[in-house]
Amino acid sequence: MPPTLDLSQSTHAKMIVSPPRLNLRRAASYQHEKTTLSSSSSRFHFNHLMFSPPPSPGLPALVPRPRRSSTGPRPSRVLRIIAWIVGLVLTVFVVRAVLKKNVQVPVVRWVLNNREEYEMVGQYDLPDFPTPIAVTDRNGRSKWTVSIPPTYDFPLTTQEYSDICAKCQEVAAHVRELHGHANPSQPAQMDYYYEDPYFLDVSDAEKRGLLPGVEGKAWKVTARAQDGHLVGDRGDGLVDKSTCKTSLTFVLESTDAGLGPTLMMLWMAYGLAQREKRSFFIDDSRWAYGEYTAIFKAPPAADCVPPPRHEMLPCPHNARHLVVSAATAPETFGNSFNLEYENLHRDNVDRERPLYDLARVGYESLFRLNDEDQPYVENRIKELRAMAKVTEGNYNDGMIIGVHIRHGDLHPYEYQYNGAYIPLNLYTQRAREIVEEYHNSSTTLGGEDVIAKQHSFAIVASDDPDVFETEEFSGSMRAQEQIKLAGKQHIQKANPDKSVMHKFVDETFGWEGGFFASMFWNLGRTTINNANAADELQTTLKPSAETMRLRGLIGRAYVLDLAVLGQASDAVICTMSAMGCRLLAVIMGWEKAMDEGRWVNIDGDYQWTALVLNT
Repeated sequence: MPPTLDLSQSTHAKMIVSPPRLNLRRAASYQHEKTTLSSSSSRFHFNHLMFSPPPSPGLPALVPRPRRSSTGPRPSRVLRIIAWIVGLVLTVFVVRAVLKKNVQVPVVRWVLNNREEYEMVGQYDLPDFPTPIAVTDRNGRSKWTVSIPPTYDFPLTTQEYSDICAKCQEVAAHVRELHGHANPSQPAQMDYYYEDPYFLDVSDAEKRGLLPGVEGKAWKVTARAQDGHLVGDRGDGLVDKSTCKTSLTFVLESTDAGLGPTLMMLWMAYGLAQREKRSFFIDDSRWAYGEYTAIFKAPPAADCVPPPRHEMLPCPHNARHLVVSAATAPETFGNSFNLEYENLHRDNVDRERPLYDLARVGYESLFRLNDEDQPYVENRIKELRAMAKVTEGNYNDGMIIGVHIRHGDLHPYEYQYNGAYIPLNLYTQRAREIVEEYHNSSTTLGGEDVIAKQHSFAIVASDDPDVFETEEFSGSMRAQEQIKLAGKQHIQKANPDKSVMHKFVDETFGWEGGFFASMFWNLGRTTINNANAADELQTTLKPSAETMRLRGLIGRAYVLDLAVLGQASDAVICTMSAMGCRLLAVIMGWEKAMDEGRWVNIDGDYQWTALVLNT
């Protein structure tokens, strides 16, 4: 009996032991092959009873392998987290939109007379800050306007006005591109009175529903505190009058400490308003020199009331209600303004005559000093002319030579003196030459008028009190004695005896060297601020009452000097680099200053110009 294989006695019940000589070839039954029987094939085998794949060279381990640790989340898990976050954000956004807008798509619309419907898309609300905005109708046609919230503070800051002017150009260019038009031609761009066909004024936008605006007199209640202070607006007697059709409002606020540039722009803005038949107003809400009526009398009152403040725009120029300030001067008095008003056919000072005339109109209407200073100026002029008057029987009276000297932080145009100042002897030398030229042959027979020369003298106005102590001008008179800028030595002379107790004077300093912007902005402030604070920061700090009082005195002294020099002098010597010099030419009048050559500039070979702007 052939031996049998007993598997029941094995100690490893689940293990199969392979024979030492394992044939790796598949059996014929596995290969479905037919074979012939032989004597050897009759031997008993297990191959025809079992079907298994060829054994592996390496058997699997019975103990499971440890799982590899993952250093980061699976990509699928990251995607699921991102999907959850996006879904949550979208859900919150939709819920907020539903609660805020009652499940309606927010669209601001207005209908034109020809039934064109416009809508502003892409925003749920109008911006809560001043900015130009573009709108597009359903046919793809666009317009633009300027959105200023009705309750926004007026006037806007200088930076906000500058930003609006820059953005107006950008939005206007964008709207032109939407219409398939390139920028206007060069002549159109330089046309001062070019009207953008795609611009929509604020009042028109409100009528068409684009801007919310105000109804009736509601703005007087909701925006009373934001209205600023318009000097030309006398609400008490003008309640029943209608709103001005067009207007120009000049904002006195400026980052320039000097008063001269503001005065020149003010006069030109008034002349421009008269030329364009606009009502004129002045805002002094944040003027560095205080209230306008503390220095000047109020401007001529308009026969209408000013519009709501949010309708006053710095651009474009064809806006019905225009705002002009030092911040928007390049927009209003820039290159296109010069091309419009300059006499381009002249290459001498006559080229500037139209601009001069605008400033002269403003001077005649606005340069009216307050009730305290105006009588003084009139009496001072009479006093000076009486001193120059020669007794009866003589040919001529003496000449009054006005000298305006600007030091401080302003330096001359003349290259050789650009880092310093014009030497004082050049002023006195030019004054003698003027007297000689005029009186050497001023008699009826063409002879020298010696007596008139003896009655000629100079009056001096300067921001530097040390000028009056120099050898050149120690014998000269001040233009006015009403308000004087004192040096430290004069303040110390007020208390010569140091042994006597007197009121302590904090921060005693004088105006030696002239007018400096940093000193002006720091008037009335502590020593720490004077040493460390930047000028830009000082312009934003709210000044104290004492600071405003001191600034007001400086402003009054400046205009008193201009009034006496310009109205009493037979000739004026000054430097073109100083704005006070250009203002004096306007005060003197064109015939006297230009035609007769009585306005004398000793700072280079420059002709009179109104403004020099960085455009």
